[in-house]
Amino acid sequence: MNFKPFSDEQARVIVNLEQTYQVWMEALRALNEMPYNMRIKEVSGREYLYEVTDRRGSMKSKGPLDQEKQAEFDVYKAEKAELKERLSGSKDALKEQASLYRALRLPMLPAEAGKILREADRLRFLGHQAMVVGTNALIAYALEANGFIRDAPDTTLDFDMALTGIEADEDRPTLWKVLKEADLTYSVNTERPFQARNAKAYEVEILSAPSRISGQVLQDRPRPIPLPEQEWLLNGRPVDRVVGVRDGEAARMVVPDPRWFALQKLWMAEKRERDPQKKPKDRKQGNAVLDAVWVAMRHYPLDEEFCKELPEVLKPHFERWDAKKPQRD
Repeated sequence: MNFKPFSDEQARVIVNLEQTYQVWMEALRALNEMPYNMRIKEVSGREYLYEVTDRRGSMKSKGPLDQEKQAEFDVYKAEKAELKERLSGSKDALKEQASLYRALRLPMLPAEAGKILREADRLRFLGHQAMVVGTNALIAYALEANGFIRDAPDTTLDFDMALTGIEADEDRPTLWKVLKEADLTYSVNTERPFQARNAKAYEVEILSAPSRISGQVLQDRPRPIPLPEQEWLLNGRPVDRVVGVRDGEAARMVVPDPRWFALQKLWMAEKRERDPQKKPKDRKQGNAVLDAVWVAMRHYPLDEEFCKELPEVLKPHFERWDAKKPQRD
């Protein structure tokens, strides 16, 4: 197996990047959850307090200005100024750690994927309603294993997300909002309605397990096609990591349990309908991730008890890997 542990310096930067990202994201969410702005405006000789609701300047009146509303306005301005200062400081710290992450040649996420994930995290969509399921997940698995998974091809020109929400809720952010917040040029591919593309031709493919299709509100888009094999990726314990992005930023990733991801990849490598050009990559990724779990992610056991949980269709793939698994210390 070609697995190379990260150096102490690389591991330290990974931890620092996650900590600074969390501080920055908390400040960003807090600022975004405040009213867009507040203004005091004179109308017919009387002052009123207005809440500005969007960047276009739309406003709604909060009533005539009195002592209570003046206090509300003053508190708002003070809290917003403090949050902006905190956000600016945490952003500088995050950029510094992201720069060190890049300099140490650690696994990195494409810039377009990073933009989507930052918005998904800001809107509390990531983890609650979706996770990353494609080749990009290999980056999170490398960080979880604390080393480079060299045998797993990880280059990709698209981005796969699976919807995981159980019940539709009109009050939650939609997938379409996430995509548009990341890049206004995203549009649904009319020939493949489960896919969106931006002006740079970057493709986002949306998948779903049949049991989670009803978790998407009807007006949302793109609309995924239910795939039975996506059910397997809902099992086990997801991996949750902060990774570096090629644009000098960072992003949080939530990806499936690596054991189930790997076995699904091995199953897809033998799926009759699968694109033959993708099968060799599926097989390499599946075996490499299982090897990395065995050697470096012992908190995800690959034992007899785990094997008993597997559906019959996946057991042969596990048994073939088990017969030739690498040695470990």
